[in-house]
Amino acid sequence: MPVPGAQHRIRNVVGEWEDVRVAPHRFGGVEFRLGRRELGHIHADSLVDIPFPRPVRDGIVAAGEAEPHHVLPKTGWVSVFLHSEADVQRAIRLLQRSFSLAVDHRRRIVK
Repeated sequence: MPVPGAQHRIRNVVGEWEDVRVAPHRFGGVEFRLGRRELGHIHADSLVDIPFPRPVRDGIVAAGEAEPHHVLPKTGWVSVFLHSEADVQRAIRLLQRSFSLAVDHRRRIVK
């Protein structure tokens, strides 16, 4: 069962991060971008998908923080199904991790 208002709350939090752009996602829902890089996207109040480098993704899945992507399980993407407030908070933490990796990558390119 989805968490009522989850998309709105996640959108408000992530949308406040520096240089993050919020836009419609091509497969529905809302996506979060830092420059050309997608940080993740949310489908309604029920599902968040987030890309990571494969080794990071493997650690996240092994730790039980997310599941392999619901459609592309062999990629670096993870899925977080939103069934509770704890899931919403976990999704925000993982989006923050995606954001931090993107910021670090951007800094390395600029140097």
